[in-house]
Amino acid sequence: MALEQWDTIIIGGGPAGLSAALVLGRCCRKVLVCDAGAPRNWAAHHMHGYLTRDGVPPAEFKGFARQELAQYGNVHFWEGEVTDVVRTPENTFRVKLDDHRSELARKLLIATGVKDQLPNLPRIDEFWGTSVHQCPYCDGWELRGAPIAVYGKGRRGLEMARAMTAWTSDIALCSDGRSGLAENDRESLARNGVELIEDRIAELDGGDGQLQAIVFKSGRRLARNALFFDTPVVPHSQLARKLGCQFNRSGGVRCGKYEATSVSGVFVAGNIIKDVQLAIVAAAEGARAAFGINRSLTREDFDQRATGVKRVEHPSVDDKDAARRRPQS
Repeated sequence: MALEQWDTIIIGGGPAGLSAALVLGRCCRKVLVCDAGAPRNWAAHHMHGYLTRDGVPPAEFKGFARQELAQYGNVHFWEGEVTDVVRTPENTFRVKLDDHRSELARKLLIATGVKDQLPNLPRIDEFWGTSVHQCPYCDGWELRGAPIAVYGKGRRGLEMARAMTAWTSDIALCSDGRSGLAENDRESLARNGVELIEDRIAELDGGDGQLQAIVFKSGRRLARNALFFDTPVVPHSQLARKLGCQFNRSGGVRCGKYEATSVSGVFVAGNIIKDVQLAIVAAAEGARAAFGINRSLTREDFDQRATGVKRVEHPSVDDKDAARRRPQS
C-alpha cells in the first residue's frame, strides 16, 4: 500500500518547528510535526525575550502554540522520535518513526535543536534552571547587579564573563583549574573588575534550587547568587549529518537563503544552526524556512503543470549566504 505523502514533515516541536507549522498551515500545506518532547529549556521555569510571551513557562508557551495550530486541519502532530530519514528515488523523504511506521514528505525541516552539557561540578543538577544558567539574555535581567560566577576556560570563559558585564559588575570567572588565558586577557578582565579564580571547585552550595556559594578545594567559599556557564552543546539528532548536510566551523548546519541546507529539499531552523540562540530567533528562522519551503513547492507544482516535467526546486547555498548565518563573537 502506498504511503501517505505530506508536503512537509517537520522534525522538532519547539518554537522553530511550531512557527514553521503555522506559516505552512496557512499556505494550505499538508504538514506533519514530529515532536520527541525533549526541549533544550526543559529545566527553565520561564522563557524570556519573546514579545507578548515574556516570562511564560515553556510548557505554557507550547500549549498556546498547539491551541493556535489546532484550527488548521491540515497540520498534524505525532508525539515520538524520528529514528531515520532516507531519500527515495522519487526525491521524496521516507521518515521512519519510533513506532515502526514510515511517512513520506516532499520537503523536510529539521528543527531538533541542541542540548546543553552541564559542567562536571558536584551538585550542579540541584541548581540547573533556577540559579545555574547558560543564557544571560534569558536570565540576566533577574540577576542584574547581583554577585555572579561564570564557569569556563579559555575563550569561552572570557567571552561569557565579558557578556555578563552588561548585567552586573560583580563577576568572578571560575575556571576550575588553569584558565588557559593569555596575560593580556587577564589584564582585560582585571581592568573590568572581573576576578579570575583558577582554584579547583569542590562543589556548589545552596538549598531549594538557590545557589549560595562556590566552594573551592582550597577551602575558600565565594558567595554567589547564580552561575552562568558556556560549554559546547551537542545536537539532539544526527539526522542532518546522516543526510549529508554541510556544517560550519562552529558545528552548526551550514545554510543560506530561507534556511536551505546544502542538501536539496532539506531545511533547518532553530539552535541546530548555532546562530543567535533565542526562542524568538528560532521562531523567526522557522518562519523563514517555511517561506522557502512553500516557495519551492509552489514553483515545482507550477512548472510541472506548465511543462509536464517534474523537478526539484531548492534555494542555493553559496558562501555569501552561509557567511551571513555564521555566528559572530
